[in-house]
Amino acid sequence: MNLNLRNAVIHNVSGNTQDQLEDTIVDAIQSGEEKMLPGLGVLFEVIWQNSSETDKKEMLTTLENGLKH
Repeated sequence: MNLNLRNAVIHNVSGNTQDQLEDTIVDAIQSGEEKMLPGLGVLFEVIWQNSSETDKKEMLTTLENGLKH
């Protein structure tokens, strides 16, 4: 992924409140547009890098369970 994209996404949401961040995530998911996926990936990268090992394991469990159909 292009470093400029990471910087642009982070710049666009820096300083946002939790409600604004939630709106950004929900809007990106609900739009269903593939062009939104890299931005969501950048946000997940920030979450992952700032999470404890316990939180990472919980996210992985949630992801694993969400992928079971």
